[in-house]
Amino acid sequence: MNTDALNADIRGAAEFQAQVRAELDSVKSDRARFNQLLVDTTTRLRTVEQKITDLEGRIAALDANATDIRTSLLKRRDVLAEVLGALVRMGRNPPPALLMRPDDALDAVRSAILLGALLPEMRVEAETLAADLADLSRTRTELSNARDTLTGLRTSMEEDRKRLSTYVTERQRRVTEGNAGLPAEKAQAEAVAKSTGDVHDLVTRLETEVAPAARAAVEASKPPEPGKTQTAALGDAARIAPARPFLEAKGLLPLPVAGVRLRDFGTADGLGGTDKGMTFATRAGAQVAAPTDGWVVYAGPFRSYGQLLIINAGGGYHILLAGMERITVELGQFVLAGEPVAVMGNVSRSPAAGSASGQPQLYVEFRKDGLSIDPAPWWAATDSQKVRG
Repeated sequence: MNTDALNADIRGAAEFQAQVRAELDSVKSDRARFNQLLVDTTTRLRTVEQKITDLEGRIAALDANATDIRTSLLKRRDVLAEVLGALVRMGRNPPPALLMRPDDALDAVRSAILLGALLPEMRVEAETLAADLADLSRTRTELSNARDTLTGLRTSMEEDRKRLSTYVTERQRRVTEGNAGLPAEKAQAEAVAKSTGDVHDLVTRLETEVAPAARAAVEASKPPEPGKTQTAALGDAARIAPARPFLEAKGLLPLPVAGVRLRDFGTADGLGGTDKGMTFATRAGAQVAAPTDGWVVYAGPFRSYGQLLIINAGGGYHILLAGMERITVELGQFVLAGEPVAVMGNVSRSPAAGSASGQPQLYVEFRKDGLSIDPAPWWAATDSQKVRG
C-alpha cells in the first residue's frame, strides 16, 4: 500500500470514529434513544450477516452450476467444433474459444442455426449447445453481480461491527459506573457455578445466593405494570421490565443470531439422549442478540457450556445461550429483545459440538420451571423462514 492510500485509510478511520462518537453524543442523556440505537444497529447488522450468508450460498451454487455447464460443454467440444466449422467454411473468421468467450461462441452457434449452415441432424445438438452457452453466460453475469454485492455487504458488516463495538463499550461503562460491588458479585456467581453440577441447580442457587440474580428473580416475579398496554411498553426503549409476559411472545421473538439451523430440539444427540435446545451455525464474529426482554442472572463459564449466558424472562422462563466467545452484558443487567449480548468466535464452542473446532455454533435453550422446552414456537415466522435446515 502506498503512502497516499495509507493516509486515506487513516483519514477514513478517523472520520468514521468521529461519526460514531457524534452518534453517541446525540443520545448521551437519553436512555431510551441510546437503547434504541443499540437494538436498531444490532438488527441491521444481523440482517446484513444473514444476507451475506445467503449470498455466499448462492455464489457457491452458481459456481457449481458454471462448473457443470463447462464440463458438459467440454464433453461436446467436437459437436461445437462442427457447428463453428460450418461458419468457417462459409468464409467467416476463425471460431471463438469455447469457454473463454461463451458469448461469442453463442452468437456463432445462433448464426449457424439461422443461416441454415447445419445439417438437419445437427440442429438439435446445436440448439442444445446454444442453450448451454446462454446458461454459462448468464451464470457468469450473475456471479459477477453477486460478488460485487457481497463486497458491499461485507464492508457494511465491518462498519456496523465496529460501530456496535463502540456502542457496547459505552453501554457497559454506564452499567458498571458506580457499581463497586459488581466484581465481587461476579466472582461469587462464578464460584457458585464451579460448585454446581447442572443448569437447574445453578439457576436455583444463583437466584437465592447471589444478590443481582436474586434481585432479578424478584423483579421477574412481579405482575405487569397496571394501566400500561403491551403496545406502549414495546415502544418504550427505556423500560426496565419485560414489555409482555413471555408466554404471550410465542411466534414473535427474533432469532438471536444470523445463521443456519444445524440441530433442533429433541434431535438424537448421538449419546443416547436428545438435544435440549437448538444449535445454529454462525459467521465468525457474529453478533448475538437477546431474543427476549429479561434480566441477566449468569454470564460466565460453566462446565461443558463454555461461556454461558442465562436470561430470566419472567413467568418461570429462562433463556440459555452458549457457544459464544465473549459475553458483553453484566450480571443483573436488564436487556431488551434484540439488544447485543455476546459475540461469536472463530471456531465452534457449542456444548453440542464438543471441543472447539469448525464453524462457530450458538446453542439456544429455553427452560420453564427448570425443564427444557422446544424454542421453535417462539420464533417470529419471518425469522424462522430464513433459517435453513
